[in-house]
Amino acid sequence: MSTPIPRSPAAVPWWKAYWPAPQKVDGRERLRGALGACLGIVITGLIGHFVGGPAMAAWIVAPLGASAVLVFAVPASPLAQPWAVVGGNTLSALVGVACMNLGGTTEWAAALAVAGAIGTMFALRCLHPPGGAAALLMVMAGVTDPRFVLFPVMLNSVVLVAVGVFYNNATRRRYPHAQVVPETPGVRDDLDAVLARYNQVLDISRDDLQALLEQTRGEGYQRRLAELHCRDVMSRDLVTVEFGTPLQEAWALLRERRIKALPVVDRLFRIVGIVTLADFMRTAELDLHEGFGEKLKQLIRSTGRSHSDKPEVVGQIMTRTVRVASEHRKLVDLVPLFGSTGHHHIPILGERERLVGIITQSDVVAVLADPHPR
Repeated sequence: MSTPIPRSPAAVPWWKAYWPAPQKVDGRERLRGALGACLGIVITGLIGHFVGGPAMAAWIVAPLGASAVLVFAVPASPLAQPWAVVGGNTLSALVGVACMNLGGTTEWAAALAVAGAIGTMFALRCLHPPGGAAALLMVMAGVTDPRFVLFPVMLNSVVLVAVGVFYNNATRRRYPHAQVVPETPGVRDDLDAVLARYNQVLDISRDDLQALLEQTRGEGYQRRLAELHCRDVMSRDLVTVEFGTPLQEAWALLRERRIKALPVVDRLFRIVGIVTLADFMRTAELDLHEGFGEKLKQLIRSTGRSHSDKPEVVGQIMTRTVRVASEHRKLVDLVPLFGSTGHHHIPILGERERLVGIITQSDVVAVLADPHPR
């Protein structure tokens, strides 16, 4: 038993279900589809006339008009792919001929033809809406000769697909549109689970659906970043030190709070520098692995003397040039700093240049990962 897809809680007037949805394509794409269908039908008709001769009454079948809509207007649709067009039209027409030969009333033959065509297309993975029309046409026209399936139905379908391959690719529309299953762990399984619960045929390929979801998520990230300011994201629970804070105390704060940087402020809480794990490592020359622990202990251990050859307080090892940002600045402006300049922590300043918060790479990642930002 399938689980129904949750619907929007907002009440929608019943009559809006009958209102056509707007098309998200521009005039150029509409013209491209119309010209392609025109080209496909005229070439199919000319070849049909040539093969069938002037005496042949039926040289093109009506369902091909619907096939042209799919092939040229929605070439990415699974219902418009070559096997769907050729197999759907041909096999459905064959089912229609078979139902006509079974005898019975026209009404019953028509109903069985359409139902049988749909079942056959589902079974052979060539679902194509015009196929139902092809099956019905065989019954309504009283066709009992299977050769009619080969010509004009199958020949028409093959020619239309051939024109579609040439025209769509010439106009930069991929066709055939490979119905591949991308090997993306996690995302692949999640999408498969949702599609299984939906349990309906979608007029879009699986890879296109996943691509649209990823692009939509990207647009959401961009919009979210564009709307947020630094004050909306920054960490306000600040851990700071002063110029004269002993190194041992600063190191203990880094360890206890599990952070990688400490802003250095003056008495007015204005930023004068920043001390990071990298500053400790650089000063203690910890890039050399020999005596790693002992070097660090020697650095942070206080000598107890007023004058010493080694650094004793934060101000002696801190980085004095600090990249800062205003709390009113857009968050999107800071992304390049994190991505290309090697910054991991950016102090945020408020009124009178006082420190009011700090933004880290983790804060930005958390914003992007949050589906419901404040």
